[in-house]
Amino acid sequence: MSSRLDAARPETAPAGTSRFRPAVHFTARDTWLNDPNGLVFYDGLYHLFFQNNPYGNVWGNMSWGHATSRDLLHWTEHPVAIACDETEDIFSGSVVVDHGNTSGFGTANEPALVAIYTSAYKAAAEHSGTQAQSLAYSTDAGMTWRKYEGNPVLTRNSANFRDPKVFRYQGDQGACWVMVAVEAQHQKVVFYRSEDLKSWEFLSEFGPANADAGEWECPDLFPLAVNGDPDNIKWVLIVNINPGAVAGGSGGQYFIGHFDGARFLPDAGSLAAPAGLAALPDPQAGSAALQQCLWLDWGRDCYASVSFSNAPDDRRIIIGWMNNWDYANELPTAPWRSSMTLAREVRLTAVNGSARLIQQPVLTELCAGEELPTAKDQMNADTFELRSSALRLPDAVPGSAQIIETEILPGSAERLDFRLFGSSDGSEGTILSYNTTSAQLILDRRQSGNTCFHGKFASVESAPVDLENGVLKLLIVVDHCSVEVFVQGGKVVLTDLIFPETENPENWLSVEGGSATILKLAVSALT
Repeated sequence: MSSRLDAARPETAPAGTSRFRPAVHFTARDTWLNDPNGLVFYDGLYHLFFQNNPYGNVWGNMSWGHATSRDLLHWTEHPVAIACDETEDIFSGSVVVDHGNTSGFGTANEPALVAIYTSAYKAAAEHSGTQAQSLAYSTDAGMTWRKYEGNPVLTRNSANFRDPKVFRYQGDQGACWVMVAVEAQHQKVVFYRSEDLKSWEFLSEFGPANADAGEWECPDLFPLAVNGDPDNIKWVLIVNINPGAVAGGSGGQYFIGHFDGARFLPDAGSLAAPAGLAALPDPQAGSAALQQCLWLDWGRDCYASVSFSNAPDDRRIIIGWMNNWDYANELPTAPWRSSMTLAREVRLTAVNGSARLIQQPVLTELCAGEELPTAKDQMNADTFELRSSALRLPDAVPGSAQIIETEILPGSAERLDFRLFGSSDGSEGTILSYNTTSAQLILDRRQSGNTCFHGKFASVESAPVDLENGVLKLLIVVDHCSVEVFVQGGKVVLTDLIFPETENPENWLSVEGGSATILKLAVSALT
């Protein structure tokens, strides 16, 4: 992983960086954050715990920060939930609602929330140099936490055994807890079971497979119905990898298959290469081999995505860390550094005979039975034609994110371009293009503003996108320092950070080399 250095907490923001703080993406008030941890819904609140340095804005002093939300868009930050100490750093993990009080930490009527996290033991600890799994619990709905006196509850005497995701599994033999964790440097997912969250029994392992040139981290495992059919259930195994992702550096891949309570067996259509990619000569970002894998996101800045436990109506909602270890510690923001992606609801759909994930951002959430209006219309146009010309779109509104929804019939056009946060002279802007010849969607941030803070930041991302009935469908969410693109209903997603420097940014849609029919174009501001 990248070099991670500690620093004293900064007290003030350098002039100009506050404009980058997102409107609807969570950031810590004045510290560093990375992986989302312990995502759980309980008593009307979504809880987001996260890797946090309480004392600085670069990686270090790993503890669990805490924020809550009722709508997954507007977050309230709380004091640190589980703090590091002289013996351990608190690495990633998950939270479950112990409804049956299997752990004994709560009661049958008032269940405890139980956090299962990785203890990264320091030199002063009995288990120095190892990573093991530990428990903490809350009996006040997640607001305060106590570490279990019997920690750690599971160790392999390994230096890289981490990131436990725990869920309740109901099988033919009854119910039990299942843990999905990783041996990071061996590119393996390991599975355990428990009756009480305290004693664990080894079940099986999976991997290496597909993208396996880097460390495997932050796994997740959950069932979904294909096309909503309860008789066609598949299991989704998410495995994040760093480095070695399709766009370079950090990223998240997934597998589709079957889980029988002990073993995960991937479908044949889920595997890019039987022996994985590590043996290939120097796999490069965007290589044909990597493009065979199943990716949660084709951009540079979506990592460590995991899902909420106990979500209402059995919805599966994930959040990722919007950053990349290639340059994470050097983003040009202060005193805060790093943010989360939007919450995304995931489903399974059949694509060419195989199950594939689709992701859609949660932009309007149900709260107390009422739909919360959050977006204000700026433009709503029906069918019209653009022929080798450009159309000015509404400008971004300070203090809000912008949502652009469009359906386009490319026709004879060679290329469709969205220029986002562009300067009036055309020298700056983030370019989202669809090339009709190559059927590639391309996100180019090389002229997006401040790209010089790290040599790997200026980049061009691409993803294969087939038209559906000749139509390209895009949902673009542009916040103050990010672009998230959901393509063809969420079958393809690209996420990139940007740091615009122009004072009066402009947005444009242009068509090159022919004509295109705009079937739908709606722009709104989200606050």
